[in-house]
Amino acid sequence: MSGSVTSALAASNAGGNRSSGTRLAGDLDTFLKLLTTQLQNQDPTSPMDADQLTQQLVQFSTVEQQINTNNTLQQLLALQQSSQLGEAAALVGRRVAVETDRLPLQSGQAQVNLPAAGTARTARIEVRDANNILVRASDVTLGANASQWNWDGKTTNGTQKPDGTYRVTVSGRDSNGAAVPLSFSVTGQVTGAVRDAGVVTLRMGGLNVGYDMLRDLGGAR
Repeated sequence: MSGSVTSALAASNAGGNRSSGTRLAGDLDTFLKLLTTQLQNQDPTSPMDADQLTQQLVQFSTVEQQINTNNTLQQLLALQQSSQLGEAAALVGRRVAVETDRLPLQSGQAQVNLPAAGTARTARIEVRDANNILVRASDVTLGANASQWNWDGKTTNGTQKPDGTYRVTVSGRDSNGAAVPLSFSVTGQVTGAVRDAGVVTLRMGGLNVGYDMLRDLGGAR
């Protein structure tokens, strides 16, 4: 008895919530039929354990509550994602800063945001293409305030690169030339938003970024 119920509960927990709910209803119906049959044919001198029956019924109830809770959470998540997609529409056309090592080149322009000088006194910026080939490098002296490094899309020898997404690395150096960590962000124009596999991301040309990467929404349209 308990073995069949245990396997039924395990089956109810496997797979998606909708199919689990269907299996749970079927398993509970089977359980009740087995219970009725066993009650009708039990030995009067050795009746079934009421505590065991109660425990098994509670197990079914617990699984059903978990399935209902998961369904509710999925509905709330879907509503939240729909709301995010609507909010993203207001960002289309605006320039925003995001924390990523991908640099969007849009209309021949890209921007890297650098912090004010601290332990790091200079920054080495390197831009690479999809083949990891270095296309532009620059050494920047950090000032008392945050600053920007702008790239016109041209390589070191003056060749114009096409719009797209490039990889950027920024390494800091202290006054003695030793490497130190340096945080940075990139700025680009939001060109759209997409909801894929339950996740809402902002599109910046060929770059897709999540909301968790946003650092500054103050850019003008």
